[in-house]
Amino acid sequence: MRRAIVTGAAGFIGSHLAETLLDRDYTVVGIDNLLTGATENISHLVNRDFTFIKHDVTNYMYVDGQVDFVLHWASPASPIDYLELPIPTLKVGALGTHKALGLAKARGARFLLASTSEVYGDPLVHPQHEEYWGNVNPVGPRGVYDEAKRFAEAMTMAYHRYHGLDTRIVRIFNTYGPRMRLTDGRAIPTFIRQALRGEPLTVYGDGSQTRSFTYVSDLIDGIWKLMNAPVNDPVNLGNPRELTLLELAKQILSISGSKSEIVYRPLPVDDPKVRQPDIGRARRLLKWEPTLAVEEGLRRTLEWYRPPGP
Repeated sequence: MRRAIVTGAAGFIGSHLAETLLDRDYTVVGIDNLLTGATENISHLVNRDFTFIKHDVTNYMYVDGQVDFVLHWASPASPIDYLELPIPTLKVGALGTHKALGLAKARGARFLLASTSEVYGDPLVHPQHEEYWGNVNPVGPRGVYDEAKRFAEAMTMAYHRYHGLDTRIVRIFNTYGPRMRLTDGRAIPTFIRQALRGEPLTVYGDGSQTRSFTYVSDLIDGIWKLMNAPVNDPVNLGNPRELTLLELAKQILSISGSKSEIVYRPLPVDDPKVRQPDIGRARRLLKWEPTLAVEEGLRRTLEWYRPPGP
């Protein structure tokens, strides 16, 4: 039986990843300090081959025995989280990545880094392909997350080149689905929370900025394929279908049946105007592309959050 370590296992994507690995007959050790994760996300895994360790991965990690994969998902990942936790965000991207790479090296394990489309910043190239170096403001409020992930990628490639560690880097574009915190500040959970409560939906700027949304099961499928493919360079995983945030808000209102209105607020500093992945590399090397339509994914997500009827 193969064994995987998942840091950030109690988070949104980390918990889905741990569950999928268990479904594929892996033994999983989940590590999380619960800064932004929640034990509710992994409580259904306790009677399986799953061990949870509460630990801050910026400190030395030791896991005894066989380790085949180290999947580094630990990090605040929403604007609200990393603006409130700027130093922990930088530390987990730098120190946490270093410690996770050290564990993989010590155990001869394959390493997979969860990076992000935010490494492209407010892009001057559209759609964004992996060869694009990005347009990031290192001293702006979003720089703590963007630069932490860029550093993590550099550290991962250094371990690959210098130590010969077998590494993978996935650049994740906007992903959504069950287990996202409704208060995490990202567009879909925020709109869903507001729609279900009958509150106005808050759109920033004029709502013309775009995002590309991937349902979590599609993302996990791509991660699985990347884990098992001989690809060391970064790979974009995301949905090439582009939506404006105003279109997204209107879709959520329609699917939820909410009568909420849409209100407009000033655009946050350094908020990207466009976001769309070029997934040519994933299509070519992983034979992967998303399959679930955004409308169906939104319906599934809404139903997960909707309170049960009387």
